[in-house]
Amino acid sequence: MAKKIIINGESWCHNLTGIERLAIEVTAAFDALVKPGEMELVVPKNAQHVPQYTNIKVVVLDYEAKSFPKWSQLVFQKYVIKQRGIALDYANTCPYFAPGFSFIHDIYCKLYPQDFTSRRDKLVRLYSTLMYRTIAKRAKAIFTVSEYTKKTIVDTYHVPADKIHVVYSGVSAYKDIPADEKVFERLPKLKENPFYFTLGSLSTRKNLKWIADHAALYPNEIFAVSGKALLNVVPPELEKLKSLPNIVMTGYLSDGEVKALLSKCKAFVFPTYFEGFGLPPLEALSCGTPIIVSNVTSLPEIYGNCAHYIDPNDPHVDLEKLLSEPVEPPEVLLEKYTLQNTAKRMLDVIKKEINDA
Repeated sequence: MAKKIIINGESWCHNLTGIERLAIEVTAAFDALVKPGEMELVVPKNAQHVPQYTNIKVVVLDYEAKSFPKWSQLVFQKYVIKQRGIALDYANTCPYFAPGFSFIHDIYCKLYPQDFTSRRDKLVRLYSTLMYRTIAKRAKAIFTVSEYTKKTIVDTYHVPADKIHVVYSGVSAYKDIPADEKVFERLPKLKENPFYFTLGSLSTRKNLKWIADHAALYPNEIFAVSGKALLNVVPPELEKLKSLPNIVMTGYLSDGEVKALLSKCKAFVFPTYFEGFGLPPLEALSCGTPIIVSNVTSLPEIYGNCAHYIDPNDPHVDLEKLLSEPVEPPEVLLEKYTLQNTAKRMLDVIKKEINDA
């Protein structure tokens, strides 16, 4: 490649969610695919667990990324411009004056303004929608994770379809994570009783309202609800969830603890009403766990006949009966959706765009 690709390493400062996991594992996959000098990973000094790569140089800048716009728009952007490189951003953002290759995982903030009510929420939405538009109009190429999300970007920002590349997300070595059974000592109710499990950030779009309403209707069913409440778009159902006797709020779980719960639960339940991809059900499938997911946005595209589907607006569902219906085994999905495949598809696009420039 004629120009150096400079990766925004802010994801190494955050708790692991789908975006952070994609950033970390795709970068590791890139390291086996590029030559020395073709890529750099630039991280803040408060980045955690940054490995030493073989071919990708790691640059640590003397700045702690705590307020997210400042890192990308001041520190990282200045470095990219000074180095005359091309930015690669994984997390719905880009340096405003030097956009390069960027992900748009979804345009939730644009499509659901009603979910952003507080002053902080509105500021988050304002910045996010600015980034969507900047990427859509000025990035060299856009990566996204489903045909559904590609269509929403094209329809909303009138971007040429050939500028947007669906590379999908994926799960790689998740099934190899050892289960941490000690989680059941902290959560004895889950050790003693069958339960359903849901995982994700405790934000409005994850539709915890469905869990709360369903649990109230079916008091004999136990639900484990994992995740950390975000500072924005906090669902009003949180207090109701905490008050229901058949809900176990687990708090934030480590990968090993999640693996233990996935291995023991009756099914993984994902009632979200909006997803660009929806990674947690794929992680569940990789552990051999049945999945129950919403029948909206990207989820039918991603999970096809391997999932049991629910209406995210209707909590009146007999889950036992639903789980008795046959679904296809997930092996084909698990071979298709890997982060190694994501990295290969991205690198093909990056090389073509640079060579054609």
